[in-house]
Amino acid sequence: MAAITAKNLYKVFGKHAKRGVESLKNGSTREELREQGLTAAVIDASFEVEPGEIFVVMGLSGSGKSTLIRMLNGLWDATSGEIFIGDQNLAAMSEEELRTVRRDRISMVFQSFALLPHRTVGENAAYGLEIKGVSKQEREAKAEEALAMVGLEGWADSMPDELSGGMQQRVGLARALTADTDILLMDEAFSALDPLIRKDMQDQLIDLQASLNKTIVFITHDLNEAMRIGDHIAMMRDGRVEQIGTAEEILQNPANNYVADFVKDVDRSRVLNAENIVERPQNTLNASQGPLTAQKLLRESQNSWLVVLNADRTPAGV
Repeated sequence: MAAITAKNLYKVFGKHAKRGVESLKNGSTREELREQGLTAAVIDASFEVEPGEIFVVMGLSGSGKSTLIRMLNGLWDATSGEIFIGDQNLAAMSEEELRTVRRDRISMVFQSFALLPHRTVGENAAYGLEIKGVSKQEREAKAEEALAMVGLEGWADSMPDELSGGMQQRVGLARALTADTDILLMDEAFSALDPLIRKDMQDQLIDLQASLNKTIVFITHDLNEAMRIGDHIAMMRDGRVEQIGTAEEILQNPANNYVADFVKDVDRSRVLNAENIVERPQNTLNASQGPLTAQKLLRESQNSWLVVLNADRTPAGV
């Protein structure tokens, strides 16, 4: 079962938003809705996020990606469509059930760090557990553990203003890890950081994911960041999802001219490897077989080369 499922999601802002959805379904454009005083932020978005993957939503400003992530944790209701967290339908939940899901199953990491300035680093990291009513001793122990994971061991008693921007963002990540939810939603989490610090945070997220195996939805406008960390990437434009695929699939088989133009300047050597360009042999020859068999296979395949394999299936030659 998918960790997150979105089915035909629409989010329209303004009066008579439902009517705006019907107009979109009948072929109206975003611009035509704007003339009616409506803003179509997300239009007919469908996707699944599998457990343990980093699912990146990539798009420029105004593409709808931040609206989408706020719908995934129930901060904004979908105008139309369905969102499932596992088998739980967000739209069918009461306010209390929704708060429970946000508290126990979903954590959020914000671009603005969102630290409480009057609380220590440790207290900030443990804040989610405090809301849950976890004892002080237990939440302090878990906060210390999470801070160590993000490279901030020994900083629990410091105040946020004593930390650099990169360190403050690590506290935000530690707070999400302390809550120990299955799902992390990261909204432009590294966008405010300097390039070198940003790369360090990307490395740390990849390393943490290898050990923690969380389900992560990561919002970014940086294509290189998306290609570097995403298991799957959803490319958004003007509220719509243009393509979903791995970095390799998007680079090699863009769905349309917009995606092709978007990825044309990507350094492919950072994304593609030998597996992506290898030409697999149609036939192979055992080392014990002779030249007549080789000639027959080459003639049948109309190929100019043939791999010869040892008994243990390792290459003996060509």
